[in-house]
Amino acid sequence: MFLSEYFQHKRDCILRAYGKLALRAHSQTNCLTEIMFSSAEQWINAARTKTEVDKGGNPLPNLEGSLAGIPVSLKDTIIVGGYDTTVGYSSFVGNDDGKDGAMVRMLKDMGAVPHVKTNCPITLLSFESGNDVWGRAENPFKKGYSPGGSTGGESALLAMGGSRIGVGSDVAGSVRLPAHWAGCYALRCSTGRWPKAGIKTSMPGQEGVPSVYSPMARTLGDLRYFTREVIEFGPWRYDGTVHPLAWRGEMEKGFEQKEKLKVGVMWTDGVVDPSPACRRALETVVNALKAQGHEIVELEGEHAPPDLYEGLKIASLVLNADGGQMFDSFRRPGEWLDTGAAQIKSLASWWNPFRWFYYLWVKYVRRDHVWAGLVENWRAQSAFENWKLVARREEYRAKWFEWWNQQGLDVIVSVPNATPALPLNAMKDAFSSCGYTFLFNLLDYSAGVLPVTKVQAELDGLPEDFNIRKLNGVARGAYKYYDAEKMDGLPVGVQVIGRRLEEEKVLAVMQRVEDALGEDKYQPISVGRLQLE
Repeated sequence: MFLSEYFQHKRDCILRAYGKLALRAHSQTNCLTEIMFSSAEQWINAARTKTEVDKGGNPLPNLEGSLAGIPVSLKDTIIVGGYDTTVGYSSFVGNDDGKDGAMVRMLKDMGAVPHVKTNCPITLLSFESGNDVWGRAENPFKKGYSPGGSTGGESALLAMGGSRIGVGSDVAGSVRLPAHWAGCYALRCSTGRWPKAGIKTSMPGQEGVPSVYSPMARTLGDLRYFTREVIEFGPWRYDGTVHPLAWRGEMEKGFEQKEKLKVGVMWTDGVVDPSPACRRALETVVNALKAQGHEIVELEGEHAPPDLYEGLKIASLVLNADGGQMFDSFRRPGEWLDTGAAQIKSLASWWNPFRWFYYLWVKYVRRDHVWAGLVENWRAQSAFENWKLVARREEYRAKWFEWWNQQGLDVIVSVPNATPALPLNAMKDAFSSCGYTFLFNLLDYSAGVLPVTKVQAELDGLPEDFNIRKLNGVARGAYKYYDAEKMDGLPVGVQVIGRRLEEEKVLAVMQRVEDALGEDKYQPISVGRLQLE
């Protein structure tokens, strides 16, 4: 066998192996939308023989590139020529124009082979991933639980080995929370670091909290390699919104080798304290870093950051400044709407006097200032009001900038969410419990999530004196579903946060964290060995 034929055979075997694993994952979790195996094989064969496979002018995978022959999974929102990009809306079915989007052109030029697209929620504003077009994705570890959202199909697929690397989007935690809930790895890039051209969305024009596209992976090594190679390849040549900022290997190496890191620990977002399982994961990381001699700073008292609750209020209003009109404009009458998004739309549509009386009742009768503060101005904002919200956002970012300078931190670690994966349909109560991730979208900071442990029923139960009625409305919605016995075995992750455009640092510190955990580090699902045909 000639050497070129040997490598072609290996590529075919790799694609078929991941294809089989993807179908296995889909049979258990409903994680896929488009299955592109046939096209992927045609692209590889045409690239080898230098022939065209379609009339759309789409590139073929570059079999000499740094991702040569590697199957890559993509969130359903990413445009691949020959396939619909539905975003979960039935009105988008049949919208393929045959041409790859800019992101897919870039990936193919690097040698990657898109092989599947993955499920997401209608509206993209949910920690579940379901819609009337494709159905609902489930957690690979436990039936009846969510794999997260809005990039939940991707997390389920990666966790089960149906892909090594993938791309999702994140506007309030949409790659990080799925990584936390399904036991994989994700990096939320800052705006302008990763391309986002060549996609469809549920909220075009929304720039109050910009959505970013970002990488996900099954292993940390894959996540680091994928991120580095994409940025080194020059994505600004495909998307004019990407900063021409090359990969800074010196920053990555510096934090790989820095003898003593200064790590801030954010134990709470000020709204929902972490559940026992999530706090235990964070404690595990903090203790491992302490054992390595790193400096740990508790972010409270004199070290407390700017008001975290204020960040949640600003982010919530500026993200939904249209009152939910845009995401609902694509939905056909009677089409299912995620319960969290339904509440966003419903609250925004209330008659102003009724909303005001509701606010007063929540604040002064229920004595719940947290929920009251969120609903007080929950409605479509005028252009003037929206400008004022953006001004508040910029003032808040400036406070964080000065505070971080004063603290001299390298990174912050926190939980990605107050709870592990929640049951399906929980978003009717828990959709507002997103502060640990949403905050860093508002700030536009780089942040990654790595799996650390799994829920253990005997360790992670609620204390005997726990009283859910004493919690604020947001916390009650999250803790309503927390049950360590039912959640036993679900993954639990930890978030590592840097400042804006510090992807190199965040990935390097994520590696330091995983190395510090040693033999106690997370073990992914074993996919076994497939007999290739």
